[in-house]
Amino acid sequence: MHAAARSTDARDRVLLKLALVGAAVLASSLAARRFGHAVGGTLAGMPMIAGSITGFVLLQEPPAQVSAIALATLACLPATIAHGLCFAWCATRFRWGAALLAANAAFLSLGAALLALRLPAPAVCAAALLSPVLGALAMPRLPLAAAAVTIPRVELACRAVAAMAIAWLILRTAGVAPAGLSGLLLAVPIAGNVLPSFTLPRYGAAATAALLAGFARGLLGFAAFFVALRVGLGRMSPAAAYGLAWAVALLAALALRTTGDAARAGATSSPRASRLWRRRRSP
Repeated sequence: MHAAARSTDARDRVLLKLALVGAAVLASSLAARRFGHAVGGTLAGMPMIAGSITGFVLLQEPPAQVSAIALATLACLPATIAHGLCFAWCATRFRWGAALLAANAAFLSLGAALLALRLPAPAVCAAALLSPVLGALAMPRLPLAAAAVTIPRVELACRAVAAMAIAWLILRTAGVAPAGLSGLLLAVPIAGNVLPSFTLPRYGAAATAALLAGFARGLLGFAAFFVALRVGLGRMSPAAAYGLAWAVALLAALALRTTGDAARAGATSSPRASRLWRRRRSP
């Protein structure tokens, strides 16, 4: 009976994770349709999935365990930024399949190196907070007007289904892989794979770069969430620490977006990026 109950709980957790993944990708795509690619990317980078799951974990596990999970989550964040940078720059030259392969190779390589280094907690937190800022600055700056995007309903459904399929495959693989590889697989940026893979072939390199720059801004909110949660759990109640983490995440993402908008308003696109964009758009 206990084994059956545990099996049911595990299945329910998997279904919850799949539902959250599909909902997050759908919400990000709807935001892009209404406000543009950059806003959709920012929403995708925020801790909508991981933050929600952490809330459930916080109800079941002691604060020390949740703090350890937060630190492990932060450890691979620079690799996620490398993934987005690689995809964005490859999108200026190659098709979406090649960009996807290169981005995931970059993620797995850097992620494995970071896990092997076993950095102390302060260094992990510092790297997690700094990498989204540097990543957003290093994204290609291609000419694109901020505007609503036409995304058909069929494409919205395909995005959500693709994200849930990838999440299911990752969960199944992580369950039988060695511990180190399992942790790395569970950190694979699902939205960071699905959204640009649909954006590049339909909307072009400039839209993909805007999406991934927004994704990097959202990941600053992601990093701020888990850093604030880790700090707060040692100093206040779990509920207060969780609320503080969400507040800090939103403020961090908004601050980086404001800074990025000001920088783009005061600077022109780089000549090299413009040439790459024109090459990509040329028949």
